[in-house]
Amino acid sequence: MSRLSLWAARVERQRVTLPVVHLIAAARPNFMKVAPLHHALAAAGWCRPQLVHTGQHYDANMSDAFLRDLGLPEPAHHLEVGSGSHAEQTGRTMIAYEAVCRSASPAAIVVVGDVNATVACALVGAKLWIPVVHLEAGLRSGDRRMPEEINRLVTDAVADLLWTPSRDADANLRAEGVPAAKIECVGNIMLDSFELLRERISAADTRARLKLDGPYAVVTLHRPSNVDDRTQLEALVGALVALSQELTVVFAVHPRTRKRLAEFGLASRIAAAPAIRSCGPLSYIDFMSLVMHCTIALTDSGGVQEETTYLGIPCGTLRENTERPITLTEGTNRLVSAATLLSSAREALAGQWPRGRRPELWDGHAAGRAADSLRRRLRG
Repeated sequence: MSRLSLWAARVERQRVTLPVVHLIAAARPNFMKVAPLHHALAAAGWCRPQLVHTGQHYDANMSDAFLRDLGLPEPAHHLEVGSGSHAEQTGRTMIAYEAVCRSASPAAIVVVGDVNATVACALVGAKLWIPVVHLEAGLRSGDRRMPEEINRLVTDAVADLLWTPSRDADANLRAEGVPAAKIECVGNIMLDSFELLRERISAADTRARLKLDGPYAVVTLHRPSNVDDRTQLEALVGALVALSQELTVVFAVHPRTRKRLAEFGLASRIAAAPAIRSCGPLSYIDFMSLVMHCTIALTDSGGVQEETTYLGIPCGTLRENTERPITLTEGTNRLVSAATLLSSAREALAGQWPRGRRPELWDGHAAGRAADSLRRRLRG
């Protein structure tokens, strides 16, 4: 009997009480992506979506207020995995989540993105013959030095259903030999989250609170390749200081980055630049309210590349590659470095940045397509 046949049989047995679908999240960005799907599944009424918070990254801001912003219930399961090496996080997540599944097996498991919890829970499902669905499947940077790339490859290899955000992701999976029947392009679900909160984002007074009355750049840095290398981080700080002489720089400093800035003796350079507004990580609502009106976003985050393309805002990605190349070919994103950061920002400031367009199915309705897909598979 195939895994999909077992899937359908499990759903049939659970039909009286409604099948349970686990939505796996490790930290705030994951919750942002599963929130629209949770709402779509709950509204459809044919299954019971349950949140599983692995706790891979402890986040004090994962509070009742944050869940309330997204309209989400308290997670049904807290695995409390915590921090550690990649092996420690992956192993602890597998052990904890296997115990949950053996106690009360879900009809399906939806994992999202590319964190350690994604691959860990996908492996649990595969070994227990619980069908696994990967949301944001098929993304590839081609750089196996990135732990996230390994997580993507392994998760897609063991998943039963692959929900892709764009057609280039479909092509990546087909090139790897994935059967077409396992691939469905549902679009970019992160944009559903933006639309879910658009009204509150538009109403936020973040710019007024930060006293931003002219052009400004929004900056986020957190990837080890940028912040753990002293030479690279020093070059980026120098570029941001130079940029701040031409426009205000709002630098939302990740805890990892703040630690490295202090360790490498660079924090004082940031503090001495009067036009750099350094702050801690912002809520999604505050951050996106800034992005919507910025001259340029400078980032090494994957999500910001997508949101700026959706909104038509210039984005400079401070990386050698991206797993979201469609934001380069169709959107408003381009790869930049410490050496080209200033010239790129000047182009945006002069209105010379290339105009992009929204990729297919980046329309704020990905969750509905995903929910319909899951119902077809479960009932099929």
